[in-house]
Amino acid sequence: MLSASSAPPPASGLLYLHGFNSAGASPKARLVQQACQSLGLACLVPDLPHHAEEALDLAESLLDSLGPRPVLMGSSMGGFLSTVLAERHGLPAVLVNPAVRPARLVKTMLGQGFINAYTGERFSVEQSHYDQIVAMTPERVDPQHYLLLLVTQDETLDSADAFNFYRGARMVLHPGGEHGFDRLADYLPAAFAHAGYTLVPGSIAPVMKE
Repeated sequence: MLSASSAPPPASGLLYLHGFNSAGASPKARLVQQACQSLGLACLVPDLPHHAEEALDLAESLLDSLGPRPVLMGSSMGGFLSTVLAERHGLPAVLVNPAVRPARLVKTMLGQGFINAYTGERFSVEQSHYDQIVAMTPERVDPQHYLLLLVTQDETLDSADAFNFYRGARMVLHPGGEHGFDRLADYLPAAFAHAGYTLVPGSIAPVMKE
């Protein structure tokens, strides 16, 4: 166990990466922004392109503006992108119901059209979406980087996949729940503790869906 003197310094900023077909205005993103503001922690919540390669490039380009040791936080597909960046740069990351092998899901969505409820953007899932995700998917991860927040009844992703892939990482399991993780506010103290900060339980109120 690390002593207080040898523990890593608190994160210098936070980069939140939203899930597929979401945006920086989503309830979870706004909740994280509120928490960062209360802690005086620099926070970026970009709107990510729907192509994984472009999204990853954008996210990576923002890291330097968050200081020497930012923490990553990502939900679903954003959790996958956070993993890629954490492995690349040796950064801490908090993953909320992360997509482990998202190419499998994307393959079932080929040809489907989507409208982003936050930005109004329309797009269709193409072979390039699948190919880019396959190319960047890590075969293994270093579990010491991660804290996972998982529900046990995710209707979109099998939480057992994340439990097995990130085995050895810190994990918090919420009984029941749903993929959107509506109880995230309750677990923000654990999330920010992973970044080296103390957030008072109950100090951040849940953000309602619009």
